[in-house]
Amino acid sequence: MEFLLVLILLAAGLYVLRQREQQRRIALLGSYLGPYQIERQMEQLLDGYLRWLGEDDPERRRQVRGILAGVEQSLAQQFARFAADVQRMEAPLAQVSRLPLWLPFAQPLLPAWRLFDARRVFAVHARGIEAVAANAQQLGPKAQAYMMSAELLLMQHTCHWFCRSKAVASARLLARHQTSYAQVLDAVSPATRSDYLALVGG
Repeated sequence: MEFLLVLILLAAGLYVLRQREQQRRIALLGSYLGPYQIERQMEQLLDGYLRWLGEDDPERRRQVRGILAGVEQSLAQQFARFAADVQRMEAPLAQVSRLPLWLPFAQPLLPAWRLFDARRVFAVHARGIEAVAANAQQLGPKAQAYMMSAELLLMQHTCHWFCRSKAVASARLLARHQTSYAQVLDAVSPATRSDYLALVGG
C-alpha cells in the first residue's frame, strides 16, 4: 500500500513538473510568435488550397490561386523575420530533447548528441518556406501547394516538439491533419528534408 502511494505521489510530481516546463516553453515560443500572423496565415493557406482545388470555375480558381500566392509570400517573409528573432533565444532554452517522450530536466541532463537546437531548425523551415513560395523548383501549381503544405506542417510539428515532445507533436499532426510525420517528411523539399534530418536525427 505504501509502495502504491509512493508511485501515485511520484506520478503526480512528474505531472506537475511536465506541466510547468511545457507551459514555460509554450510561453517562450509564444513571445517570439506574438508579433506575427504566422499561425493565422498558415491556416488560411491550408484551407485555401482545399477550396482552390475544389473550385470548378477556371477563372475563380485563377483568382483564388493568386490570393494564395500573396499569402505565401507574406508568410514566408514573416517566418523569415521570426526565425531571425529566435536566434536571440539563449542557447540552453533553445535545446530540445530528441527522445520521443517527455523527460524531466532533459535539457540540462542529456548529452549534446541527444539534443537539437531549435533555432537552427527554425532557420531550416524559413529557408524551405521561402524557397517553395518563390517556386525555386519550378513546380506546377498543385505540386507547389502540396509541398508548401508539407513545409508548413513540418514547421508546426517542430513548434509542438519544442513545447511538448516529439510523440505529442506527431500525434497532433495525425489527429489534426490526418497526416503522419513520415508522410510530411517525404513531401517537403529535398533541401529541407536533408537539412532538417541532419539537425534532429533521422
